[in-house]
Amino acid sequence: MGRAFEYRKARKMKRWGQMAKTFTRIGKDIVIAVKNGGPDPDTNGRLRAIIQNAKAANMPKENVDRAIKKASSKEQEDYKEIVYEAYAPHGVALVIETATDNHNRTVANVRSYLNKLGGSLGTQGMLDFMFDRKSVFRIPAEGIDQEELELELIDVGGDEVEFDEETNQYVIYGEFTAFGAIQKFLEEKGYEIKQAEFERIPNDYKELSDEEAADVEKLIERIEEDDDVQTVYHNMK
Repeated sequence: MGRAFEYRKARKMKRWGQMAKTFTRIGKDIVIAVKNGGPDPDTNGRLRAIIQNAKAANMPKENVDRAIKKASSKEQEDYKEIVYEAYAPHGVALVIETATDNHNRTVANVRSYLNKLGGSLGTQGMLDFMFDRKSVFRIPAEGIDQEELELELIDVGGDEVEFDEETNQYVIYGEFTAFGAIQKFLEEKGYEIKQAEFERIPNDYKELSDEEAADVEKLIERIEEDDDVQTVYHNMK
């Protein structure tokens, strides 16, 4: 198994938590995608991918349509994507992705969670060397040859394909800048994209005791509860 796949299996915190929080996150993703590329999923690949993610998360179609309509209106505020880098207790690295309409509120909240639970906020870019940002796609594995798929993906920026036994899906990893090319390839081949997103994969892991891991999990869970926080990545094994 590759490093990226092992990371996914090892992660203790899931990107999608409670359903209400999930829908809030997807709603913000929709706003950002529409503001950047327009409301038509046929011409906006990023929006098309988010709609697929919404379907996978069982988000009602009317919720998705309403979010797209709202994002297209002049009344909808823009969300700014801001990334914070920090250390949790026991030296675990954290990358916190947010989408916010109030930077001051968000940074104050994140700093407060860290200070109260043994972490510390760092400077932007200090953890770049510790994580690789990847495009990640999931498609059903049935009827698809893994080796042939890997070879075909090389030309469009794909660099790893792993089989997830639990879901009977292939997990495809590619360069961050290759998201559109990989998406186009999969769609043209007629593969059903179950999920499409960006992930930060750690280059190295921090092994902790159960008690130490509990300290880190408590902090991450608290951060993830914040409405401005989209995703928290870490290098805890």
